Amino acid sequence: MSRNEQDIRVGILNTLLSTPHRQLEDIYLVHQEMIEQDPRFYPHLAAWYFKHGEVRDHKDMFVICLVMSKARGHRDVGLALLRKLPPHQVARVVSFIRGTRSKRRVRQAQPQQRRGRRGRAQRAQARANEAQNAEPQVIEVKQGLFASPPRALRTEVERYLREREAKPEMFDNAVLHARKDLKTLYAVFHVKPGERAQAVLFDNSPPEDSKLYMVKVLAKASDPVEQAKLIAKHKVPYRVASTVIKSMTPAVIAALVDVMSPQELINNMGSLKRRGALDNAAIKKLVEKKLQAAKKDDRVQAYKAKEAIKAAGIGGELAEQLDDITEARIKAKGAIKRTTALLVDKSSSMEQAIELGRRLAAMVSAVMEADLYVYAFDTIAVKIDVPSGGADLKAWEQAFEGIRASGCTSCGVPLSWMQKRGERVEQIIMISDQEENSQPFFVKAFESYAAALAPPHVVFVRTRGASQYLENACQKAGIAFDAYQFGGDYYALPNLIPLLTQPSRLDLVMEIMDTPLPERRAS
Repeated sequence: MSRNEQDIRVGILNTLLSTPHRQLEDIYLVHQEMIEQDPRFYPHLAAWYFKHGEVRDHKDMFVICLVMSKARGHRDVGLALLRKLPPHQVARVVSFIRGTRSKRRVRQAQPQQRRGRRGRAQRAQARANEAQNAEPQVIEVKQGLFASPPRALRTEVERYLREREAKPEMFDNAVLHARKDLKTLYAVFHVKPGERAQAVLFDNSPPEDSKLYMVKVLAKASDPVEQAKLIAKHKVPYRVASTVIKSMTPAVIAALVDVMSPQELINNMGSLKRRGALDNAAIKKLVEKKLQAAKKDDRVQAYKAKEAIKAAGIGGELAEQLDDITEARIKAKGAIKRTTALLVDKSSSMEQAIELGRRLAAMVSAVMEADLYVYAFDTIAVKIDVPSGGADLKAWEQAFEGIRASGCTSCGVPLSWMQKRGERVEQIIMISDQEENSQPFFVKAFESYAAALAPPHVVFVRTRGASQYLENACQKAGIAFDAYQFGGDYYALPNLIPLLTQPSRLDLVMEIMDTPLPERRAS
């Protein structure tokens, strides 16, 4: 593998730290550029990401770009990966390829007229009044490629639907979670539904052995005990049951918690709390048991549990359990076996770097199997002791207590301090905007450190709006580095773990290239 080819592939990996939410247009051009740069690497990256990645938008875009690609073999890989998506994501893939138009009402402020001298507050109020009184206008919003789906996609979607029709329970579950999306797939590709699918999905007259029929029975039932039995027997999802049952009694909620998947429980912690479920000792015990199972469930997203604490305002033992889930799922990503230094820029206006440093410290320490050194710096370096247990975000928040964004910037000062203390590391992770205005500067400090101890590999994690000053300086000095752009969404951070666990970027690229490509199933 040539150096240029390796650089291109490492650059492609860097895009995986961006996490758009339902804005596929934002990453479509990036994925297209990936294919053009390295069409051999892209399908292997897609297969690897389906196994290790967490961001659904990237998975959707891998399928879209592979299915629409003209490169040999790409379409078959994309269609094979399509079969791994749930119905609502398949519908999103098809919708983006075909393109959609929607109407949006917006208010356009009227031109501001001069009205003499006024204070700042008066001018702001006047602008707000003008915007409120402006006539709303309807604009057309276009999203997607507006392309004709290839015939092979229609064939694969039909196989996808037939496979679910052949398994009544699977089909019923799909309808419960994505009725509208399934209807769209049948309609767009003119797939004639089977007799049972027609009755369940389109005629709203499901047979008595259908889970959809039991939902109707559940809606008519008034006895909480009967409702709980129906939920337990037919595994009615919480989202569906909560819309058809008027009174959610403890017996009903207990039955719903029992049939929830761990991820579904985490997603609905806020709703359960609002219904008072967490105040019931018996239900709380069920919740704790389910959360314990979440630690080993590969379908649970690492930071979903962490965000559930904030969204639902959960504290106490349940909050600790949710923290433990995040830690367990992060550990499942791999182990960092190289001694590592995490350097966090705390100079003026670097609040974002400090917050990112807390979270990255918690995440990295959870998978460390070697020494970890953490420093926050401006023109001096402050060593932050690694908490015992290491991976708890709350513990790291306490460890970072008193760290404030202020002062000038010397990106080389933590290296100088580490050199004086004889702290030898194999890997440096620096969170910064890459600007420096005080000595010691990074490159000189790095060269001194490398000569005295050993040259570590450098990983720059750019904050939003960061420059590439340090990267350019390292390139001129011949210092090996990688750089990753943090896009502002903490859900993406676990994607960084596989990139830090490999001995080198070349090893990771080789692992991706060794990932076998999935094959389409025979009809």
